[in-house]
Amino acid sequence: MKTPSSPLRAQVLAFDIFGTVVDWHSGIAREVQALHPGVNGGEFALAWRAGYRPAMRQVMSGELGWTLIDDLHRLILDGILAQFGLAGLTEAQKQHLNKAWHRLDPWPDVLAGLTRLKTRHTICTLSNGNIGLLSNMAKRAGLPWDCILSAEVFRAYKPDPATYLGVARVFDLPPAEVMLVAAHQDDLAAARACGLQTAYIERPTEFGAGQPKDISADPANTWHAKDLLALAEQLGC
Repeated sequence: MKTPSSPLRAQVLAFDIFGTVVDWHSGIAREVQALHPGVNGGEFALAWRAGYRPAMRQVMSGELGWTLIDDLHRLILDGILAQFGLAGLTEAQKQHLNKAWHRLDPWPDVLAGLTRLKTRHTICTLSNGNIGLLSNMAKRAGLPWDCILSAEVFRAYKPDPATYLGVARVFDLPPAEVMLVAAHQDDLAAARACGLQTAYIERPTEFGAGQPKDISADPANTWHAKDLLALAEQLGC
């Protein structure tokens, strides 16, 4: 684990959510299997998530106007239901399933880790998820955010610089006093390009136990930790 000898003091820790704070793969698999036990929940979760970046690119390119993640999730969902034999779901069932992203569970270390990190830092979300989604998720799971920030606030999706620099602007801080905490190296690289500090969190089973993720360290990150409790330890919380 990387521990810099003289790191800058980050006043604000901004957290990516899907994959970093919550286990989307297990949550989506569980929800779809509750509706239709015959569906392979893991494959369904991966297919739904696979549509995420292409849908965001449609917004970022201007092909779609500004669209909340809840609505993008629904567009993707409607496109994969038949593939998994779920074309017969009622509208109410589709709406319930689409809100599964609001009901995801945090990884086991998260609540204790965030609580410790909050003792010395302001902690906030920086997610492409919309505000309603993030608020419902936090309420259900007990996530102790000081502030919920979303792509919706900045009307731009990560990795647009407006998102990372927007956090610094909200808190009236130079970017170097904000740290992005994420389990995705591309997200962290984009944040560093904007002058933020970065902390990589290992989530080897983000895509399911059968598809372990490469969690190799990138020396460009200010910090690298197994989980949020380990990051809290490194930061002296």
